Amino acid sequence: MSENESVSVPADTEPRAGATPSAGPVTRAAKNEVKASGDGGTKRTTTDAAAAGAPAKPSGPPVAAHATTTVPRTIREAAAWSWRILLIGAALAAIGWLLASLRVIVVPVAVALLLAVMLTPVRRFLQHTLRVPRGLASGISLVGLILAAAALVTFAGQQVATGFADLSEEAIAGFEELTGFLDRQFQLDLGDYQGELLTELEAQRDAIIAGALGAAVTAGNLLIGALIALFCTFFFLHDPRGIWSWVVGLLPAAARDRVHQAGRRGIVTLSAYTRTQILVAGVDAIGIGLGSAFFVPSLAVPIGVLVFVGSFIPMVGAIVTGAIATVVVLVAQGWVAAIIMLGIVILVQQIESHVLQPFLMGQAVSLHPVAVILAVAAGSFVAGIAGALFAVPLLALVNTVVLYLTGHDKFPELGDDDKLPIRWLAPDAPPLRIPLRRAADPAEDS
Repeated sequence: MSENESVSVPADTEPRAGATPSAGPVTRAAKNEVKASGDGGTKRTTTDAAAAGAPAKPSGPPVAAHATTTVPRTIREAAAWSWRILLIGAALAAIGWLLASLRVIVVPVAVALLLAVMLTPVRRFLQHTLRVPRGLASGISLVGLILAAAALVTFAGQQVATGFADLSEEAIAGFEELTGFLDRQFQLDLGDYQGELLTELEAQRDAIIAGALGAAVTAGNLLIGALIALFCTFFFLHDPRGIWSWVVGLLPAAARDRVHQAGRRGIVTLSAYTRTQILVAGVDAIGIGLGSAFFVPSLAVPIGVLVFVGSFIPMVGAIVTGAIATVVVLVAQGWVAAIIMLGIVILVQQIESHVLQPFLMGQAVSLHPVAVILAVAAGSFVAGIAGALFAVPLLALVNTVVLYLTGHDKFPELGDDDKLPIRWLAPDAPPLRIPLRRAADPAEDS
């Protein structure tokens, strides 16, 4: 072989012993230069290291293995959870802001939903037992609720009008006795404070007028909300399945059945909550009302009605209304009667907290009392009285729905056989024929 003559090595040549085999077939022939040595031998220089199967050496200085730093796994997981929690919090804040902006509509619809759940047994009794048509049964149920509420408010108003006539005189006498006691003990001249109070009221006249105008606007919003609530309540009673079918039909087809099954269980939870809360409110109203009847008989019915309405705010409402009853007894009968009335209120609250709430409300909504208290506090902070009223049923509904969607069914006896047909028309409705006007031909116009 002459000098400078190149030798071609085929791709399938067997590798030498100790050589690292290549990962795939060599696509290019290895070129070796053969140079004659002084003693007649040959010296082979590899011009293509990859063809020989040797790994390529990295360029630059060597890097130590410990020089590369990695983020710990705990930090990575904490960062992943953090941005997800922030995203969920931002979505909840946006939903809360939207609901607060539309509270004139959202609150009446929520009230209508609770009223419809409460009146559904009445409507079913009229429809299935008395054979009353569905629409008429829904109307009778709603009108009956309105008449019962109006009668209760009228009767309580008459009791208040007759009872406060005597109570006002006792309150004035008690206030004068209190001022006299303060004058004797602390040498306070309350006449000067009364003059300063009148001066401050005169200075704040514009603010008081603006507040009165705001109260008028609020009254108008309440009227509009009452009309919306009555309208929605009737249709929630008359065609609840059709409305729910329309709502579910807006979702993707793959999610409709699971949302429908979760919604069924949510309605069962709301029904149990409504029935239980009515029972708890009735026990509170009867207990505190009977207690106040021993001291202020003329105001026993208004106090009972007030406690009944306030008890729909769990735990907190009955405490506040019971405190009002205690103050009324204090003004009317003095300290001893007020202490006895306070004991009656505490006794009723203990029965509610240790008997009714754990056994009835706990079975109905499966919420711990701590969760109930926190929900009422958060709801009142975000949306005032309306938030405190709807915080617990909303939390119970969300709890049931989320548990079902995550694989924990609270009501397995309901099953999944109830399928919701998504129909935009009645099954026997004729097809819609919409006449389409053909576009005018410019040639005909000319």
